[in-house]
Amino acid sequence: MNHAELHALDLIIIGLYLVAMVVIGVIAVRRIKNSKDFYDGGRSFGPIVLMATVCATIIGGSGLMGRAGVAYSSGFKAIMTALPYLLGMFIFSGISGRISDIGVQYNIGSIPSLFERRFGREAKLLIAALIAFTMMGTVASQVTAAATIINMLGGDIGISYEAGALIACLVFMAYTATSGLFGVIYTDVMQFYMLLLFVYILIPIASLRSAGGFSGFAANLDPSLVKPYVNGSILGDIVTYLVFTMAGAEMWQRAFAARDRRAAKRGMFLGTAVYGVTIFLVFFMGIVAHQIIGDDVLAVYGTTDAVVPALAIRVLPIGLTGLAMAGILSVIMSTADSYLLVSVQTCVNDIGATLCQEMSDRTQMRLNRLFSILLPLGALVIALYIKNAYNILMFAWSFYAAAAGLPAFAALYWKKATKQGIIAGILSGFAVCVGWKLIGEPFGLGSTVPGTIACAVALVGVSLATYKRSPSVFLEPTAAGAAK
Repeated sequence: MNHAELHALDLIIIGLYLVAMVVIGVIAVRRIKNSKDFYDGGRSFGPIVLMATVCATIIGGSGLMGRAGVAYSSGFKAIMTALPYLLGMFIFSGISGRISDIGVQYNIGSIPSLFERRFGREAKLLIAALIAFTMMGTVASQVTAAATIINMLGGDIGISYEAGALIACLVFMAYTATSGLFGVIYTDVMQFYMLLLFVYILIPIASLRSAGGFSGFAANLDPSLVKPYVNGSILGDIVTYLVFTMAGAEMWQRAFAARDRRAAKRGMFLGTAVYGVTIFLVFFMGIVAHQIIGDDVLAVYGTTDAVVPALAIRVLPIGLTGLAMAGILSVIMSTADSYLLVSVQTCVNDIGATLCQEMSDRTQMRLNRLFSILLPLGALVIALYIKNAYNILMFAWSFYAAAAGLPAFAALYWKKATKQGIIAGILSGFAVCVGWKLIGEPFGLGSTVPGTIACAVALVGVSLATYKRSPSVFLEPTAAGAAK
């Protein structure tokens, strides 16, 4: 199948999908009554809706296209780095009920708000700045993935990678700016079913058939692609994923938005379980591409992120290709909107409203929509500079995981954590992570490993030295409070 065959029916299907996302956002805006609804959807979401949005958020452009590209280029590394994230998400699912309870009882809707309640304004602003930086980087990774697809589909009619990145940003802006978490959640539900049907079922089945069934696939499989191995870089990615889940602001937001602790835990567990199945499907798509497409994806498309879209073009007929591409775009959209919304909440509510406490709710809503436009433009700049979804994601997540993962967990569970300890942990983790990268990551070890160790030592050491004279307020949810 060549690109010309994609310009009619397939591109119409993809265009209709993008329009549908904007329409859903416009419809959902009627449910927004104030800035709190914009951020947490009125704490109204049940387990099935949460399952869909959790799964759709986890399986983003970097998780699908980026990880399939890693499988294509580095084989088993894609599995080695995905399993720690899966484990971390199951652990987070277990603590999400406590997050929901604390959110309801103490009227908390974000990690910075929790930090302010326990450790004060300085700790809140510090963690908020980290979140804003990380979320923008994550949005950029989704812009990169979307731009790659749009460029593949429309390259013959003059749509460049840069134009594709701009188109993706405009769509992200449209429905996130209009309807906040309501729009994000309900588009995620639609996207969840699209990605299951048209990406994780349709493409693998068609690919297996094209490869000659299980026997043909096994006979032509390069053994090096399925050989387990670990090096310093992989170890760094493993620690990054595992620690990041403790402080993933987008998942904390989902837990705060659940209608109760049971819905939070069930939705998280179900969404994570579905993600676990997709890990192996993504790995399969990455390695089977060698047999169907060949070894020149990077040379032809300029990035290994193009593996799954290229596979869909090769194995699917007209019409189904458009549905599959829309499904892939849905994966990207569902992650980009989630991280964009967290960025907006952090900049406007956690930083802006803290520095300007007289800010009215009306002003906050205006700023929400303004930042929903400005922040994607920042992500666009990053995406134009680093044109690989997985590389952007790991760049952003490594700093945040090293500096914020353990402090967020301590804020939730450790009574002896103090303001001084938390600030020392964040600054130490960030400084060591940056320093390790600047000196070229000695021994090939990813920067998150030494950064996390430095964070832990500073956090625990300083907290134990100061908790008797400067104890923090520990938030313990009660049954009565959680039932409010």
